[in-house]
Amino acid sequence: MPHHAVRHLTLDIDGMNIFYRDAGPTDGPVVLLPHGYPCSSYEFRNYMAELADHWRLIAPDFPGCGYSDTPADFDYTFDGYADFLERFVEELGLTKFALYLHDFGSQIGLRLAIKRPELIASLIIQNGDIYEDALGPKYKTLREYWKNPTKDGYDSIRQSITKEEFGNEFLNDVGPDLAELITPDLWELHWSLMTERRKDIAAALIASLKDNLSWFPRYQAYLREYQPKTLIIWGPRDGYMPKASAQAYLRDLPDAELHLLDGGHWLLETNLEEAVAISRKFLRRTHSNI
Repeated sequence: MPHHAVRHLTLDIDGMNIFYRDAGPTDGPVVLLPHGYPCSSYEFRNYMAELADHWRLIAPDFPGCGYSDTPADFDYTFDGYADFLERFVEELGLTKFALYLHDFGSQIGLRLAIKRPELIASLIIQNGDIYEDALGPKYKTLREYWKNPTKDGYDSIRQSITKEEFGNEFLNDVGPDLAELITPDLWELHWSLMTERRKDIAAALIASLKDNLSWFPRYQAYLREYQPKTLIIWGPRDGYMPKASAQAYLRDLPDAELHLLDGGHWLLETNLEEAVAISRKFLRRTHSNI
């Protein structure tokens, strides 16, 4: 497949300078890609370039992430990010889109879907967990903190935000055979953009994952009620979100299309060709004007 140009743009939203990537025809069917942690729209750069022959793919950097501003008065919570994503969609005049759910972006995107179900044409879910009983072993330390959220526990989370841990987050559990396919640009770039304020924001968001668990049943209820057309592409070599985390979606979406690839959490780095081919077939069937 040929690569297509990705545009690098900025948008003023309520006084915030927001960076976003935009690829494909401006009148094409839209795919919205909210990113995860500790990343930015950069994680979608290659995926966007491959699918931009027909679809318009749009990926913002959230406030406090990537090349976007870090305003002092922004609400750096899952609710705050979901409200921002809705404002971003409104500013761009998007009325219908396929929504790509990955990592933290899955929590944020699903909150938008619950609030504005009419916007959602279909879902592509990739290593984004919403089933508490299927969380992987890497959640062990966080689960201990959730049971006993002490100041020492929070300080440990804050102190774990280091360049070394960024590298560990991106490599996760893939092993050396796939690790060599994951560019160090991911952690080098994103660490270079970290400030003390951004570290504070990230620590608070990670700590608040306990509160986010209460949203899991709401996400599941949305899926059961609306039955959106859904593609699940998953890298099971993921210590946070193993195979069981993907299969759990079938409880509420029995008709979803599930593909378990030989990859991990950052599947678009290691299994891009497969992910693009599967996505292309799905989007042609569910969200296309040809």
